[in-house]
Amino acid sequence: MSDINVTPLVDVMLVLLIIFMVTAPMMKHGMDVNLPKTEAKVIPGEDERLIITVTTDNKVYIDDFETDMASFRNKLEHIFQTRPNKEAFLRADETIQYGFVAQVLAQIREAGVTKVGMITEPYTTKKK
Repeated sequence: MSDINVTPLVDVMLVLLIIFMVTAPMMKHGMDVNLPKTEAKVIPGEDERLIITVTTDNKVYIDDFETDMASFRNKLEHIFQTRPNKEAFLRADETIQYGFVAQVLAQIREAGVTKVGMITEPYTTKKK
């Protein structure tokens, strides 16, 4: 009676495991922005949250998808039609003009979002 040789299967599985281990850290959530640094509490929660990112070149992303300001509000309204909680988090680069961030916040509010959180980074050095 002949046995099935599983060695090639194990080889393929190990290669796939290595590929996933190498690429997983590259799969970062959201766009890369320099967040402002504050001393704020961490907001607990396990719900899936909508993250809106504003980059230094004034591009707006809903989660990982770029959108223009003309259709931004309509997309948010469509997204929040099916969500029970009307919460969103805003990640804005610290070098962006306040006026543009205020415009984005106004669009978020007009789309029916009732709670907007600002994502920041903690200070890395302790104050004396």
